[in-house]
This record gives sequence, C-alpha cells and structure tokens, in this order.
Amino acid sequence: MNTSGSLYELQKLLDEFIAKRAWQKYHRPKNLAMSVAIEAAELMEHFQWCDKDPKDFSDEEKAEIAEEMADVLHYLLRLSSVLGIDLYEASKKKIAKNEKRFPLHLAKEMKKSGC
Repeated sequence: MNTSGSLYELQKLLDEFIAKRAWQKYHRPKNLAMSVAIEAAELMEHFQWCDKDPKDFSDEEKAEIAEEMADVLHYLLRLSSVLGIDLYEASKKKIAKNEKRFPLHLAKEMKKSGC
C-alpha cells in the first residue's frame, strides 16, 4: 500500500484540477453531496449479489472498484473544500467520539445485527 502523500496534498491537486477547468460554479454543496451518494451507489454495484472474500476479486475487478472509491473520495474532498471543512481533523474527531461511544469492553461484547 502506498502511504506517500497526504489527504491535504490530494485535496490541493483536485482543487487545482477543478480551478483549471473553471468547474467551481458547478460544485455547490448540494450537488457535491448528491455526487458522493451517486458514486457510492456505483461502488455498491460491484458488490450487489456477490459475497466474495477479498482474495477472490480479480485485478480487473479491484481496478474498477478502486476507480469508484476514488470518485467517492474526490467528491468528499471537494465538498470539504467548498465548505471549508478540514476532513482530516473531522475524521480524527469522529474517531475520538466513536472511541467514547464504543469502549473496548463493550465492543468485544457487541453482537452482529442484521443478516
């Protein structure tokens, strides 16, 4: 896994890409949030009717999934740019909140719900 670069660097690359094409006028919060959901649905299509183990996905399938994941991330990064939200800090705060919400002693006792 490549760990070089940062979320901030990726966001700046994306912001520059958008600015060079003058697409900012289309990047309203509502449109970006809808695009996140649309791209997430496209990602889910790769798993619909399929319950494979991770090792069973072909390289071609992984490449297609990676593109959809990148689309979701790009729209989230754009939304955070437009709204002036530091997504890295927001994520750290959410992890800290979840640590309190799901303490280790309770997490180990949690039962799976759903199917």
